Amino acid sequence: MAAKSGQKNRIDVLMDEASVALAEGRYFDAERVANVALGGAEQVSDYERMARILLPLQEARRQKRLAAIDTGRLTCLSDVQHDEVVLEAGCYLLEPMMVAAHGRDLRLRANEEKVPVLVVVREPKTQMGLWPICMIGPKTVRARVAPPAKGADDEPEPTIEWMVSASEALGNEAFAMVDPDGEAATRVKQISEVLSTCNEHEKLHQWLAEACREAAQLVPANSNSSR
Repeated sequence: MAAKSGQKNRIDVLMDEASVALAEGRYFDAERVANVALGGAEQVSDYERMARILLPLQEARRQKRLAAIDTGRLTCLSDVQHDEVVLEAGCYLLEPMMVAAHGRDLRLRANEEKVPVLVVVREPKTQMGLWPICMIGPKTVRARVAPPAKGADDEPEPTIEWMVSASEALGNEAFAMVDPDGEAATRVKQISEVLSTCNEHEKLHQWLAEACREAAQLVPANSNSSR
């Protein structure tokens, strides 16, 4: 019991650190600390704290995404490894022959270097002419979306608006992987996994917070006596 109480105290300290970093505009630090706090709360099934942590985590990620979008810069990569690219803030569309693993690694590198990016990975078009987009993490998430409108050369011409829409579609598809009839604690676990994959999707944070609040109401009262 004491160990669990100590863990919750540590989570509270991390939450305070994340809030301070967020207020100071240190969005990468805020995200990192809040994510550690979220993992700690999930480990001890503290759903109430999970719900509270998700708000600053969502805001930190939103600010990072907006910083990438607001650059107006869109870079398409197809035949180079991500570690050969000088990372600048902006949006990155990874095209064949690059794959979802490259997108994951590019995100990780951007976080390490504190460079705000929006990353979308597309696979070869389907027979129906759609563009599959994919991201991997604890789960593999894939969606099929309409390609961008064609440009002057009669080929699809990606835009930042299309990138944002594709990213949203991927997050929506991730949520569709969650069992809507599952127990609240099961849905918390499932949404947490897809959020770790599609962490730029704001509504996934909100849906996870809702599931956490529902799960918190079902936790026996004596399980929280150590707070």
